[in-house]
Amino acid sequence: MAIKRESPPLARSQELWLLACALLTLTPDIEHVPAWLTAAVAVAIAWRVSIWWRRATLPPRWLLSILVAAGSAGVFLTYRHFFGKDPGIALLILFLALKLLEMRQVRDGLAVIFLCYFLLLTHFLNAQGLDVAGLTLAALVVITAALASLGHAAQSVVAHLRLSALMLAQAAPFMLVLFLLFPRVQGPLWGMPADAYSGMSGLSDNMSPGSISNLSLSGEIAFRVRFEGEVPPKYLLYWRGPVLRLFDGRTWRAGAQQEKVSPPDTATGEPVRYAVTLEPHNKHWLFALEMPVAPPTGAIVSREYQVLSKTPVRSRLRYEMQSRPDSLPGMDESEASLRNNLILPANNPRTRELAEEWQREAGGPEAIIRRMLDHFRKENYFYTLTPPLLGENSIDQFMFETRRGFCEHYASAFVFGMRAAGIPARVVTGYQGGERNPVDGYLIVRQSDAHAWAEVWLKGKGWVRVDPTAAVAPNRIEAGLASAVPAGEPLPFLVRSDLSWLRQLRFRWEAVTNTWNQWVLGYDPVRQREVLARLGMRDPDWKAMTAAMAALCGFLLLGLTAWALHKRVRIDPTVRAWNRLSRKLARIGLARRDWEGPSDYAQRVALARPELSRPLSAITALYIGLRYGKLTGKVPRQKFREMIADLKIANE
Repeated sequence: MAIKRESPPLARSQELWLLACALLTLTPDIEHVPAWLTAAVAVAIAWRVSIWWRRATLPPRWLLSILVAAGSAGVFLTYRHFFGKDPGIALLILFLALKLLEMRQVRDGLAVIFLCYFLLLTHFLNAQGLDVAGLTLAALVVITAALASLGHAAQSVVAHLRLSALMLAQAAPFMLVLFLLFPRVQGPLWGMPADAYSGMSGLSDNMSPGSISNLSLSGEIAFRVRFEGEVPPKYLLYWRGPVLRLFDGRTWRAGAQQEKVSPPDTATGEPVRYAVTLEPHNKHWLFALEMPVAPPTGAIVSREYQVLSKTPVRSRLRYEMQSRPDSLPGMDESEASLRNNLILPANNPRTRELAEEWQREAGGPEAIIRRMLDHFRKENYFYTLTPPLLGENSIDQFMFETRRGFCEHYASAFVFGMRAAGIPARVVTGYQGGERNPVDGYLIVRQSDAHAWAEVWLKGKGWVRVDPTAAVAPNRIEAGLASAVPAGEPLPFLVRSDLSWLRQLRFRWEAVTNTWNQWVLGYDPVRQREVLARLGMRDPDWKAMTAAMAALCGFLLLGLTAWALHKRVRIDPTVRAWNRLSRKLARIGLARRDWEGPSDYAQRVALARPELSRPLSAITALYIGLRYGKLTGKVPRQKFREMIADLKIANE
C-alpha cells in the first residue's frame, strides 16, 4: 500500500523567495504583454505581499477559478486565439501570478519555481541582447536559490545565494563546451510560432506619405558594417533595399518578386568589400551598398539590383558583400521594363501638367531633372519629420500646397514628375549614411537612417541615382538626420547630436553589445568552423565535434567528482556527524545556522522543542569535548555518532 506523503507548509521566508522569483521573472515581459495583463499581475503580486505581511488567509479556490477563467477570456479577446508565442506567454504569466495566490505548501513552491524557469526561456523569444541575458542570469541565480530554500528554510539568504552561484559555476564549464562544440545547423533548430516575428521593425515593400518618417523616429539598429579598409564617404553610403515601381496615386509598391540578374560589369575601380551584420526584419531583402556585385551564399541579385535572400531574415545574419559604387546598371534595360517604369495613375493633374511643361521647354531628360531639382531648391520647400497629412491627390497637395515633407514625399513627387515627363523612373528605399563607432570601428546604421531616393533611366548611362532630398536638405546626406531637421522636431533620444556624453556612453555600450552579437548570438556554422579551426580542429564534421564534446564533458565530470570527493574526505568525521544532526533537525525547521555555535544551537532547539533538550544537551557536550576539549579515541567518537543516529524526532 502506497503511503501518501503530505507536502510541508511553506515558511514565511520561502514565500518571500518565491515572490522575488516571480517579480524578477516577470519584469522583462512587462513591455511585451497587454497593459491590462500588466495591471492584473501587479495587483496579484501586491495582493500576495499584503497576505504575507498581514498573515491573512489565501483567497478561496472558487475565487481563483473565476480569476483564471476571466484572465483566460481576456487573453483570448486580446489575441483572438490561444495559440502562438504572444498568447502562450500571456497565459503563462497569468498562471504564474495566480499561482502565487494559492501557494501553501512546498509542492506549490516547486510549481512556481518550474514556471519561473520556463518563463525565463521566453525572454529570448522577444530579445537576445546582453541586457536581457544579464537580467535572465540574475533571475536564474535567485530562482535556484529559492529552490534550495525549499529544502532548507532555515539557511540564511547568503547561504542560499552562495549555493546557487556555486551550482551555476559548476555548470558553466559544461555550458561553454556545449556552446562551442554542439554542431550548429543552418537556421533554427526548432520551428517557431507563426506570430513569433510579428513585432520586428524595418522597411516595408510599400511606401506612402509618412511611412519612412515614422520609421525614422526609431533609434533601433538596422545593421552594422565592417569595411575592409577605409569607410567610403557619406555621399556614397546608399544602402539599397526594396525598389518600388508600382504607383496607385498614393502608395508605391514593389510588385512581384523579381527574377535573378547578373550584377553590372561596367565599373573599373576596385570593389568595396565589407561584412554586414543584419538585424532580423522578417523580410527577404539584404542591404548592400549600390551597386552590389557579389551576393552572399544563398542570395541573389534581382533585376532591380536588390539583394534577396531565399528565406526571410528571422535571426541576426552576417554576410560578406562587394559593391562597385561607380558601376552603370541597366544599360541594356528592355523596352517592356522601361514602359513599366512610365506607368502613372490618372490623378495628380497639376503635377502632370507641370512636368509636361518642363518636357516641352527643357529639351532633354537631364535638363528636365535639373529643372525639377531647381524647383525643389528655389520654391520654399521644407524638410520635416512632421509633414501635414495628404489626401487622395497627395503629389499635387505636396507640390502646390503644403511643400513640407520627408524623403518619401520628395522621392515620390520626383519619380511621378519624371514619368509624367516621359523619363522612366522608380523609387528606391533603404538607408543612407550611418555612424562609425570609434570604439570597435563598425559603422552603425539605424532605423532613423531610413531613406527613399529615385532612379531615372538615361540612354547610355542606365539607371542613375537622383536624390531629390539633397536638393532641399543637403545636410541630410552629409551629416545625417539630426542636422537636417529643424530644431524642436522629435528625434530618437539616442540620435540627438547635442548630447556628446550620451554618444560616448552609447558607443561603448554598443561596442560591447556588438561583441556579444558577433560571438554569442552570431555563432553560426561558419563562425563555429572558424573558431574550431583556430583551436586546431581542421575541417571538423559533426562526428568529430560530438566526440570532442563527449570527451571534454567526461573530463569535466571526472574533475568535479574528484574535487567533491576530496572536499568530503577533508571533513572531520566528528564535524560530519554534527552536520548530520543539523540535517536531521532541518526536517522540523531547526537546521543549524552557519554562524551558530554548538551551545547556542542546542539552546535554540531546546526552546523550540523541549522534549529534545536532554538528549541534545548530551550530544552537544560530547561534541564540544571531541572538537575543542581533550576527549579523544574511537569509543567516544563512536558513541557520539550512535547518539545522533538514535535521536528520535517526532513531527508536530
